[in-house]
Amino acid sequence: MSLQFKSIPIREQDPLIRSKNFKEVCLGYNKEEAVEEAKRCLECGQCVKGCPVSIDVPRFIKLIKEEKFGEAIDVIKETNSLPGICGRVCPQETQCEMYCPIGKRGEPVRIGKLERFVADWEMDSKREKEIKVEPKAIKVSVVGSGPAGLTCAGELARKGCDVTIFESFHSFGGVLRYGIPEFRLPRRVLDKEIDYIRKLGVKIMPNVLVGRTLSLKDLQEQGFRSVFISVGAGLPSFMNIPGENLNGVLSANEFLTRNNLMLAYQYPDQAHTPIRFSSPVVVVGGGNVAMDAARVAKRLGAEKVIVVYRRTEKEMPARVEEVHHAKEEGIEFHFLTNPVEIVSDGKGWVKQIRCIRMELGEPDESGRRSPVPVKGSEFTMDVNTVIMSIGQRPNPLLAQSMPELKTTRKGTIVVDDSMMTSVPGVFAGGDIVTGAATVIAAMEMGRKAADGIINYVQKA
Repeated sequence: MSLQFKSIPIREQDPLIRSKNFKEVCLGYNKEEAVEEAKRCLECGQCVKGCPVSIDVPRFIKLIKEEKFGEAIDVIKETNSLPGICGRVCPQETQCEMYCPIGKRGEPVRIGKLERFVADWEMDSKREKEIKVEPKAIKVSVVGSGPAGLTCAGELARKGCDVTIFESFHSFGGVLRYGIPEFRLPRRVLDKEIDYIRKLGVKIMPNVLVGRTLSLKDLQEQGFRSVFISVGAGLPSFMNIPGENLNGVLSANEFLTRNNLMLAYQYPDQAHTPIRFSSPVVVVGGGNVAMDAARVAKRLGAEKVIVVYRRTEKEMPARVEEVHHAKEEGIEFHFLTNPVEIVSDGKGWVKQIRCIRMELGEPDESGRRSPVPVKGSEFTMDVNTVIMSIGQRPNPLLAQSMPELKTTRKGTIVVDDSMMTSVPGVFAGGDIVTGAATVIAAMEMGRKAADGIINYVQKA
């Protein structure tokens, strides 16, 4: 059989239709398409090098070829409790698929889409597999129900621990729920995978703000032998330029949380939280959060949405797929452009944004070339809403409640190789350790912390 260097196309909603709704953009593979795509796999195992959670990719793809979809999802769940989520939001193009040898001459095997297929197959078939866990009298608490917290809790539960997750919001999922729009991650998928974590025996407690309503010391006094902190990095960053305090300037965090968690896109019929904004909209930033904010604004009715980014498209940290989808939906991009002032209408509202052209200089600490202002290149754009999406920082609340917890100057928590903090028995992972990063990176730390916690409690 000759090698197929072109992948099976992915069905998607038409851009003109999807830009007006919140239904999922990518429709995924059907059974026949998934089997055909799986047949492209050489089963060489190179892809596993790029998987942060070490999924046995060749084995699960081989099972898809054989149409043994239940066995395929079982293989994935040996190391990944959130396959439906990972198959949708993980940057496979820079991870597992980057190592696929077929991709050297053509298009790599669509590993992420195949992972999503079997996760969706399990959900749609209502397959229920009995989960057997050997219970142990080891109580462990997890603070935060985002990807790191859910992963750590699931791994600990599999190892027989009595796990309780404490979540500050009324709904579970952390950044998976408040940060990622419905059209990229449907809530039915998120809810199903959280339900799987529950079936492992994990208890999830909402409306508990550890650091205020409950302290880390309280958790220890309640008999929890170890604590895993995974509260993310949800504090927005701003540019500190004139005009950022005007009405009409929003952080992407607030904009997306109102829409995704509080369902503002259903206001006023089914939800009570509105988002006040008007077109034209400028989104400042080049990451996935910026793409999400721009595409949400479009769906909420903004006729004109512009993404302003200070480097070139090549340096954008957003996934190629997300940038492609944004362009298809009519989002405009101004590269090598940086805001220097937001101009008022004289009544406290945004009227214009003043920007300057940039050029790339020498590489910075991250290895990317630093943007340098071009003298005399300032220009203005008429705009009514500015959404800032230039990164997030950890909220200092929890760390302040526990001064002995060592942190960096950026507010992230310092951990050792086992993910343990400076406080014995207290572990941490996810964005609270790295700063804003990917879902799969947070999951990797959650798995690693679970191993560290088991080792710690066994020795204590």
